[in-house]
Amino acid sequence: MRLDDAWYTGDRARLARLYELAENPGSAHSKRGWWGREQEADYARKRERRLHVPLPGDIASTSADLLFADMPTVTVEDKATQDRLDVLLDEGRVQQTLLGAAEQAAALSGAYLRVTWDRELIPRPIPTVVQPDQAVPEYRFGMLRAVNFWRELAGPSGSAVYRHIERHEPGYVVHALYEGTADNIGRAIPLTEHPETADLVGSLGEDGVSIATGIKLLTATYVPNMLPHRLHRGSPMGRSDFAAPLYDLFEALDTTWTSWMRDIRLARGRLIVPDAYLRNDGAGKGASFDDDREIYSALKMPPTETGAGITLSQFAIRVAEHQQTAESLMRQAAQSAGYSAQSFGLEGSGQPITATESDSRDARSMVTRKKKAGYWRHAVADMAHVMLLLDVAQFGSKIKPERPTVAFGDGVAESELQTATTLDLLTRAGAVSTATKVKIRNPDWDDDAVKAEAAAILAETGAGQPDPVGNFPM
Repeated sequence: MRLDDAWYTGDRARLARLYELAENPGSAHSKRGWWGREQEADYARKRERRLHVPLPGDIASTSADLLFADMPTVTVEDKATQDRLDVLLDEGRVQQTLLGAAEQAAALSGAYLRVTWDRELIPRPIPTVVQPDQAVPEYRFGMLRAVNFWRELAGPSGSAVYRHIERHEPGYVVHALYEGTADNIGRAIPLTEHPETADLVGSLGEDGVSIATGIKLLTATYVPNMLPHRLHRGSPMGRSDFAAPLYDLFEALDTTWTSWMRDIRLARGRLIVPDAYLRNDGAGKGASFDDDREIYSALKMPPTETGAGITLSQFAIRVAEHQQTAESLMRQAAQSAGYSAQSFGLEGSGQPITATESDSRDARSMVTRKKKAGYWRHAVADMAHVMLLLDVAQFGSKIKPERPTVAFGDGVAESELQTATTLDLLTRAGAVSTATKVKIRNPDWDDDAVKAEAAAILAETGAGQPDPVGNFPM
């Protein structure tokens, strides 16, 4: 996760530090790599020339966009419960929360969805996200039975490190505070020893460490990015999109991009002039050359002698070679991560294409989206159910909590021309009713609006009138 996080953030200093500290030369983050090489003394004093292409971040962002650019439909049967659920999802900004969680899950192998509450802050459950490298889960038969979330708290300067442990188990949330070191959790101390945990004391039960949730379900769940984990087969933990692995491709892309920019830097036009062309700027100020000057004094040397005139030095830039190499690396990285090249703008040359060609080129991304949606569908339903239960148990809502049904859309918006063509073919085949055609054209409309529009269409076209000679004997 530390390696995936370094590539995801794109921080050059973090990448260099991670690779320089690598001890195993054969590992994915070896010192022999582009980011692991040691800089020479004179080079280190100059500005860092190595560049990073944020392709890992683009991959994670694309994964989240494919899943939650459109909020999935979350529904229950009871109308009052549905109305309250819509309010909780909207006020809780669940779509934005899921977008962030999905992006981080794609980079770090998974994410935890957690539901909390704070009556002083807002009178409703609060959905949150916890990173997988800040959690210690407990599984039984591949199912999450409890999880310990931890975070480091700011403390006085010194070697002491304070950690807040928040344990979620069915029916309870247990809190603890530890004082330790950078690599040791240390000893448990009272929550009142740190200001960030002292305010929890008033909410704790009789045991002084736990808070009763009032429900039997676990108030946290884990969403794997993709299964199985290739390095730890049988583990319920997911794998990152970078775990193809793509680290060598990321390094090669950074090397190519740095080389390309180096060509541009070296190819800047430079003038080589004789010493006599330089203007003396005074004692201690050196000499300079005015490139806007038009007339120079004659030099006492043959005009054919080397150095007698001004020479332009400008090298060629290998644009095509670098561009083709970079695009090939990006294409391979996207494919290995499970996405189509079109999702990263690597297909086409600006020429218009048909909707069928677009769907074909983006097919791999859609397959990956459907696979990931299967993991998220159950997790979102579980957390929406927990939100409804907590809304009743902690805030006294008068609703009937039930586990919602979560449905993801197609993920691809059809053009008007493609929709019209589909409806025309279905009409010719006699395989669709007017109401169904209206629903396809306007998927967001409710049943009453669809019926009214279908009736208006039938009335205008006369198709809804009875046939005056339909029963006449011929």
